[in-house]
Amino acid sequence: MSTLALGFLKACSIILLIPVAQGLVWLINMMIVAPIFDPLKKMQGPDGSLLQNHFRELMDPSISPDTHENWVKSFGKTFRFHGFGKHDFRLLSVDLCVMSHILNSPIYEKPWQTRTLLSNLFGRGTFTMEGTEHKTLRKLIAPAFSSQSIKAMTPIFFQKAEELRDKWESLMSSPSSADNAKLPPPSAPPCSPPSLTDVVIDVAHWFSRATFDVMGLTGFDYHFHAIQCESEEVYLAYRNMFKLADKGPGLRGLVQLYFPIIEKIFPNKATCITNESRRIIDEAGQRLIHSKKSAILAEKASAMEITEKDILSLLIKSNLSSDVLTRLSDADILAQISTFLFAGSDSTALAMSWCIHLLSLHPDVQGRLRNELGSLSSCASTSSSTVHSAQSHAEAIEGLPFLDAVVRETLRLCPPVHGTMRVATRDDNIPISSPIVLRNGTIIQAGESIPLRKGSYVHIPIEALNFSTDIWGEDARIFNPDRWFSLPHTARAPSHPGIRNLMTFSFGPHACPGWKFSILETKIFIATLIPHFLFEPAADIQKFNAILTRPYVYDQFEFGTRLPVKIGRVDL
Repeated sequence: MSTLALGFLKACSIILLIPVAQGLVWLINMMIVAPIFDPLKKMQGPDGSLLQNHFRELMDPSISPDTHENWVKSFGKTFRFHGFGKHDFRLLSVDLCVMSHILNSPIYEKPWQTRTLLSNLFGRGTFTMEGTEHKTLRKLIAPAFSSQSIKAMTPIFFQKAEELRDKWESLMSSPSSADNAKLPPPSAPPCSPPSLTDVVIDVAHWFSRATFDVMGLTGFDYHFHAIQCESEEVYLAYRNMFKLADKGPGLRGLVQLYFPIIEKIFPNKATCITNESRRIIDEAGQRLIHSKKSAILAEKASAMEITEKDILSLLIKSNLSSDVLTRLSDADILAQISTFLFAGSDSTALAMSWCIHLLSLHPDVQGRLRNELGSLSSCASTSSSTVHSAQSHAEAIEGLPFLDAVVRETLRLCPPVHGTMRVATRDDNIPISSPIVLRNGTIIQAGESIPLRKGSYVHIPIEALNFSTDIWGEDARIFNPDRWFSLPHTARAPSHPGIRNLMTFSFGPHACPGWKFSILETKIFIATLIPHFLFEPAADIQKFNAILTRPYVYDQFEFGTRLPVKIGRVDL
């Protein structure tokens, strides 16, 4: 072999060895060197083998409540657990002082992996922006979720609630078309002996269709007609994407985060579905944005009052009124709508579904609520009444104390989001309000702080905080709406306006902007349905975690999200 050829091979070998050496150095630093100097190494927490993680214990709703309770008893309110192996120390705390610091501090952001996964589905929405960009966006969308704007949307809430009620009435009149004809028989015995009609409906499915309709109209004045028929093209595109989101990224998806070229070179079925769905949504969205922007500009030019109240119109109006340098692009505006549609429809649908489920398990509570709603049952149908009538009816519903307690207790026990993550963008010291005993016996007293290094992950345990006996009392895991009439002192300190220490909507700069929207919509649907229907359990329902916490029938996980409930008519 010539000297030139040997030199070429040697150069190639060196070029190839460089990334291998860099990777080896990175691996040694990550798994051996860095953990030695990680301050979380000194904290107590569950131990594991070299590559063991604690994700299932923390994130599987079937075991996470016991996990949280046992770990808090063993290690205190603030401790560490293992992420991707023994080297990956992560922080978890049910100390509200710790959580308040992390959720209000600009130091902590959603991990880039989470933001990338979400932006691949929905674009650059409120879930994916951080820092100044996020602050500017929140300011732009604020008018769309003001009390006045939500009040203007109440006729749509009533319209769709009544449409769903009528649809369920028709299913009861034609049992062969109800969901019990489409659902396989449960392998587990029902929670209570059947005493109602044989009509069973999957409330999770129907509420999902109804809230999609609501968000279509209130979000961007678009008719999905999902309650009547699931065939509209844009609706199906969104549904296909949301189904993919529920399945999680899988191993391939995680690898693609670090090597996105894989998706372009070897697209799989999920990639094709996502791309086609995004194409349909983007084309429809661009038409809507162009139409509404033109209408708003024309009304401004003619000095006419802008009458459209949907979120897209309000967002465009706010965007056009802002500084040119801070305006959103049309693509970013569309991303907000996609984000609101996912968060606002499915999360609210789950809140309604879990509420009906809990009421079916507690007939005494269901009866008390029906009695309270009796004073409203004689009101005229608000879908065909004036806007003022709908708004007055909504105010009356908001003023019902037991309905409020039932909805809040449902949101506490069944938060649509089980937990979330933050990552420290620089070194920090976190204040604590409960003592921490380190592994060597050293005690960090309340009022002091614990160090956290840059790059450390923090788990935000929404469910654990909602189930904390230190906050809610010894019956924290029991459905008890009456607790809201005499909350313990520990549950009264406000963490978010109007909902006290309920972590369901989070708090701080990244708190859910649509929490008022979701609560009012839920109340109106429940207030519309409870006076007309009796609910009893039809199967043993369990929870699973897939971005949102969803229901499934025990031993029938392969059929996906379902919450079948037995229904009967109330004699009016």
